Amino acid sequence: MRDLNEFTITAEVLRRIENTPDPRLHEILASAIRHLHDFARETKLTEAEWMEGIKFLTRTGHMCSDVRQEFVLLSDTLGLSMLVVAQNHSRPAEATEQTVFGPFHVEGAPVLATHGSNLARGVEGEPLFVRAEVVSPDGPVADAVVDVWQADAEGFYDVQSPDWSLDEAALRGVFHTDAAGRFSFRSILPKSYPIPSDGTVGEMLDATRLHPMRPAHMHYRIAKPGFDPLITHVFVDGDEYLDSDSVFGVRGSCVGQFVRHEPGVAPTGETVEVPFHTLDYRFVLHPRDQAANS
Repeated sequence: MRDLNEFTITAEVLRRIENTPDPRLHEILASAIRHLHDFARETKLTEAEWMEGIKFLTRTGHMCSDVRQEFVLLSDTLGLSMLVVAQNHSRPAEATEQTVFGPFHVEGAPVLATHGSNLARGVEGEPLFVRAEVVSPDGPVADAVVDVWQADAEGFYDVQSPDWSLDEAALRGVFHTDAAGRFSFRSILPKSYPIPSDGTVGEMLDATRLHPMRPAHMHYRIAKPGFDPLITHVFVDGDEYLDSDSVFGVRGSCVGQFVRHEPGVAPTGETVEVPFHTLDYRFVLHPRDQAANS
């Protein structure tokens, strides 16, 4: 078709992809085309603005590496990640809510003892003792795989160090729940921190006068056959950024009570000579057959 204009071109583009063999790909691509074209018409996008957008996305791609995903961070800060998570993991009120995965998870973290391990492994910070259990509507979930990772007291993840290797992993590890669905470990109190702002996401935050801060939290990924995999956070109650998380990830049910204690005997029975914190938390998994029907 010739002599297309800004109003007729959309229908022609859609016509040309009609023979896409994968119906789901066709559905997604067609919807994206319609929305992109409507966006350009609605905003009266100029050629200069279109080119700036292309340059922005190109720079975003250049920022990506094996340990950093700027596109995921961009999706997070636009609220798209949390939107997709929410619509794919609708659960009953008693089940632990899903949150964003984040860009700093690493596969292959060290497998640690179910009880008594020190996740910090020498990283300085205020001592934290975590006691947690994984349950379902039918009771404790034994032998669930629990992947834990968090930032240090300065707000950095180990993978952000230029010299990092998996052999030097700290503040991350994998646990297996015991017969009662429990696991416990020592770590350090998480702190609020800024997401990486030295790339295109930082440019966007600066341009829109938004802060880059995330409230203090710990990441958990819990998996067991027969259950909807859980990816969630436990946030520190009272953190000043709970209501303005830069990636929109805070769910009220995911706020934990990190209780401060004066120096003394910790839950492990050891004596701690500085103030320490404890966290007792229950994760409730959603059975997969119920998840498929919800």
